[in-house]
Amino acid sequence: MFETRIHGRGGQGVVTSAELLSVAAFREDRHAQAFPSFGSERTGAPVISFCRIDDRTIRTREPISLPDAVIIVDPTLLHHVDVFSGLRADGYVLINSTRSFAELQLGELCDGFRPERLCTIPATELAREHLGRPLPNAAMLGAFAQLTGVVTVESVAAAIRQRFSGEVAEANVRAAQAAAGLVPPSSGKAAQEEAINA
Repeated sequence: MFETRIHGRGGQGVVTSAELLSVAAFREDRHAQAFPSFGSERTGAPVISFCRIDDRTIRTREPISLPDAVIIVDPTLLHHVDVFSGLRADGYVLINSTRSFAELQLGELCDGFRPERLCTIPATELAREHLGRPLPNAAMLGAFAQLTGVVTVESVAAAIRQRFSGEVAEANVRAAQAAAGLVPPSSGKAAQEEAINA
């Protein structure tokens, strides 16, 4: 099973991101579940959503405490919320930022994890470029697919087109594809496949 935790703020599409990721997995004939965890339900408040993907039926329902991957949609949470809590030693980290891990003062994180599984992506800037709005979730999912290989970028695009329509869908697909193009193929795909098949 591959478990992903997504951190962001209300209004950034955090819940939608988990749902789209689960739909992408369904499209690959996999089992998936997506659900949110809210604090105060208002725009700007911290929000967490979860997504599990497996080749078998998923029975567990509790929040993800030991994720294989974390996606941080809002980098302002980095030093205010323990977004890396429970992250597995061979886990993936994807952060929405134009800055490097060192510039984000996360150098110690780089020392404890595999560097090829750590990535920052300018998702908000890509969203502005392709959608005309700072909604980074599609770009983050495209980068996530490329980084982890847990789903394909094509399946993410199909999930976006299933959820949205017309130019809104196509603009989000372009943002996802552009973000994927900025991420080198992960050399850790074998370990990811082991996690899914475990």
